[in-house]
Amino acid sequence: MQKLEQKYQALLAEADRRGLPGQDSIRLCFQTLSLAAAIDRDCARLLAVHGLSEGRFVLLFLLDAASDGLAPSRLAEEAGVTRATVTGLLDGLERDGLIARQAQAGDRRALRIRLTPQGQQLAQAVVAQHGRWIAGLFSGLTAAERSQLAGLLDKVAAGVAARGDGLAP
Repeated sequence: MQKLEQKYQALLAEADRRGLPGQDSIRLCFQTLSLAAAIDRDCARLLAVHGLSEGRFVLLFLLDAASDGLAPSRLAEEAGVTRATVTGLLDGLERDGLIARQAQAGDRRALRIRLTPQGQQLAQAVVAQHGRWIAGLFSGLTAAERSQLAGLLDKVAAGVAARGDGLAP
């Protein structure tokens, strides 16, 4: 059985002490949260070796797929972050020599962000490594089990979305 993070062990023990209903659901929630935290930690370690955060990796990934480069606003939209966040991430990537900001010919105020050759090399290596790592996370499951897990996760996600504020029973 998966080991729960300490905080979830404490909460589960307290829920048990209080005799709260739904102990199995509480445990499943805490297992899911503990697994997500473990995956996040492993991902952060994998990326840190390359001097990348998750945000920086996402931008490299998006730029690697865009041979003509992307505007900062489009990067923000695609990455699901604010323009201010993208600007900060781009500043760091530019400092590290991984991207170049280029003014567009017709409008010098409009920028295109492109990977430098060093950025392309890093992006391709990390994207490949990241893909292998993600595939490895689920390598112990058969195709049918992966499909079943995806369906179950979708079902739980739909239940979360239907609750809206998360307070409804």
